[in-house]
Amino acid sequence: MIRLFKVFVPVVTLLLLVTEVLLIAGAFVAAAFVALPDAWIFLQSDGVYSIGLVVLTMVVGFYLHDLYTEIQVQSKVLLVQQLCFITGAAFLLEALVSYEYPVLRMPLHVMLPGGLLVLLLDYGWRLLFSFYTLQIRGGERLLLVGGSPLLGEIAEQVQKKPALGLQVIGFVDQGNPAEPPGGKYLGPLESLREIVAATHPARIVVGMIERRNRLPVAELLDLRFSGNIVEEAATAYERICGRVPVRELRPSQLIYSGDTVRLRHALMYQKATNLVVALMGLVVAAPLMLLTALAVRLTSPGPVLYRQVRVGMGGKPFVLFKFRSMRSDAEAATGAVWAVKNDPRVTPVGRIIRKIRFDELPQLFNVLKGEMSIVGPRPERPEFVKTLVEQIPYYRQRHAVRPGITGWAQINYKYGDTLEDTIVKLEYDLYYIKHISVSLDAYIIFHTLKAMLLSRGAQ
Repeated sequence: MIRLFKVFVPVVTLLLLVTEVLLIAGAFVAAAFVALPDAWIFLQSDGVYSIGLVVLTMVVGFYLHDLYTEIQVQSKVLLVQQLCFITGAAFLLEALVSYEYPVLRMPLHVMLPGGLLVLLLDYGWRLLFSFYTLQIRGGERLLLVGGSPLLGEIAEQVQKKPALGLQVIGFVDQGNPAEPPGGKYLGPLESLREIVAATHPARIVVGMIERRNRLPVAELLDLRFSGNIVEEAATAYERICGRVPVRELRPSQLIYSGDTVRLRHALMYQKATNLVVALMGLVVAAPLMLLTALAVRLTSPGPVLYRQVRVGMGGKPFVLFKFRSMRSDAEAATGAVWAVKNDPRVTPVGRIIRKIRFDELPQLFNVLKGEMSIVGPRPERPEFVKTLVEQIPYYRQRHAVRPGITGWAQINYKYGDTLEDTIVKLEYDLYYIKHISVSLDAYIIFHTLKAMLLSRGAQ
């Protein structure tokens, strides 16, 4: 796995992206040489830009269809449909752009054979690549040592996502578990040296239930200085799952993290960029906000805007703005309660604007006021924060940064209304706080726009 934008990206995903860019470009270059007698002149003038536009359009189309997330081909028919749709969209965009900028026009007798060649080649390449990832089932071999529950979750995550480029060899533990999740039992801790010599792991991941309980320090030191990579389970969990494991997080890991200066600088830079992005967002979204306000006003009685007290940076309360998506008397009888999936209190228009996230647009004013950020942990209500701080370790630490309109938890986790869901989202929030940066914010915003375009709704 390679770290980009503070996010660990599987090598096979990057390999697929690079090869598809070359494949698409190569297909249209080949079509140009077949169809045009003066292909070199075409390529040396504006042909390169025309082909570049088509390549960019198709790669974005693959991304929007999750073809860089789900690398394995589940359905050949669906893959053909997706490739046809993406190629058609590239044709349409090329026509629209060339109407405004004729220099970018690609001749039809190049576009048609090039598009057909891309369909055939990319279909075959996708099938081959899918088979390849299934065969290797991960390139980096992991040996999991200890009885920590994190090791089981790591193994399950690796098993679900072969594209991570990882393979669990097995478990080494004090006991003899009948069926370890996502792997097999290889032997006791006393045989660790022999197991490593026999299996040749690329990385040894150690997670003990009790840190003082028979941690094989001497063996691990010998293995480490013999050239083996030894990693804590919490570190591997963060790298593979994109979350900070609250259950096994020690205060010292946060106290001595050494990232205080970087966090302070990131917050200062984020505050400046928030102002620019919020102003640009309000200008672009003004027509959409007007239409949303009219839809809310005309379809249900009550105010257009919904105001609610939330907890912000440093635990300071503020008033959050949203377009009202529920009945105006939604909490008249119950008081403050968590929203649930398919909440019956949501109005028909509210269901639509929630799905496309237009209900969050007024929060751009909260960003301008300095109460929120474009990206950050979602702000919670004071009634819930008081309870959650008492029940969940480190929940208070999520208030170290400004809350956001969107966040790392929102693009990675489903909608949740239970305590367990809140803990998982906190783990994502702590990962964001630990790795906060402009590049990570850009990554989250990009994925949020994708969710809005595909009407996937808030998570």
